Amino acid sequence: MTAAEPLLAFRDRFPITARTNYLINNSLGAMPAAARARVAEFLDAWDLRGVRAWGDGWWTLQERVADRIAGVLGTAPGTVSMHQNVAVALEMILSCFAFDGARNGIVYADRNFPSDQYIYEARARRGARLVRVPAAADGISTDVQQVVDAIDDRTLLVAIDHVMFRSAAIVDPAPIVAKAERVGAFVILDVFHSVGTLPLELAKWGVHAAVGGALKWLCGGPGNCFLYVDPDRARTLQPTFTGWAAHKNPFAFSPQGQDYRDDGGRFATGTPNVPALHSGMEGIGIVAEAGLPAIRARSQRLTQLLVEEAQRAGLALRSPVEPQRRGGHVALDVPDGYAVCQALAAREIVVDFRPDAGLRVAPHFYNTEAEVRAAVRAMREILDAGEHRRFLQAARKPG
Repeated sequence: MTAAEPLLAFRDRFPITARTNYLINNSLGAMPAAARARVAEFLDAWDLRGVRAWGDGWWTLQERVADRIAGVLGTAPGTVSMHQNVAVALEMILSCFAFDGARNGIVYADRNFPSDQYIYEARARRGARLVRVPAAADGISTDVQQVVDAIDDRTLLVAIDHVMFRSAAIVDPAPIVAKAERVGAFVILDVFHSVGTLPLELAKWGVHAAVGGALKWLCGGPGNCFLYVDPDRARTLQPTFTGWAAHKNPFAFSPQGQDYRDDGGRFATGTPNVPALHSGMEGIGIVAEAGLPAIRARSQRLTQLLVEEAQRAGLALRSPVEPQRRGGHVALDVPDGYAVCQALAAREIVVDFRPDAGLRVAPHFYNTEAEVRAAVRAMREILDAGEHRRFLQAARKPG
């Protein structure tokens, strides 16, 4: 570590960085060493306390983790609920709306993550009118003005990804929220590819709801996804996808029907995912400790270096060139991308491949400039030597 790289002080907290050039943080963030002890706490409580562990803290753990996430979202405590994955979180918020009236439109982008699109498109079977905004002229981003123009007084929901999962192009939500406010539409922002690497101020931005997860840039592992709902909006919403944990007094086991909580817990379902919540706390805490402004600055330096190295190596970009338009990863359109990805993995350089994106390289605040340079150099060597050809047959297999 040097004085110019203070965030590298956190590197030793992530053991995989000692043995692997780990540049896949947009898919699964590195595991903090402390997460192992957190999971051991869960096992010890189960073993030693049995069912009493619920009263010892298991039941309220979801609220403690949710409040940690609220801190990195720029929202107030008590506004976030935890869920198994984003599909569940989206189903939860969509269950608050009916699509049988004149206002039944869903505006969304075809650069959104596929799960998001599938869920919105399924609402067409319940009467929703779908308005799918095509990719921008550059083919890698979403044109904000096109989204704004698609919103009208028949629009019920607007669903936008904050950072594109393929290209890392950033979508500015401000004009979208402003237009939605004027016509009475409800904005759902997917922040899965921005939370933990970009400073977020969802409350200040006026976003009505947001979904995302901790397993990527927040280094929180699987099973820690979330739903934020603006508290003023939340009080008027009654999800039809619900469970006993959303009740004001769940342990009364009332047969008198649902009585929704007044905070983010009104969007809860049933028994919380206690092991995942234990494993996720440390990563979220470390990111908050490092600070999102510092992480963003570090990310921009590393990704800009990556862009420059890729250009020198003759590798094509599928991400915005301008740092301010780009999230935490860079997509490189290399020939035989899947096979090159496997050849890199054989060298203990871990990135990922996505169709229509290429190789996605995602350094985080604990990665080094040397690792970025080494990854690009290895790509060039692999292509020049044909080292990836042994993986081509596997790349052509169906599935």
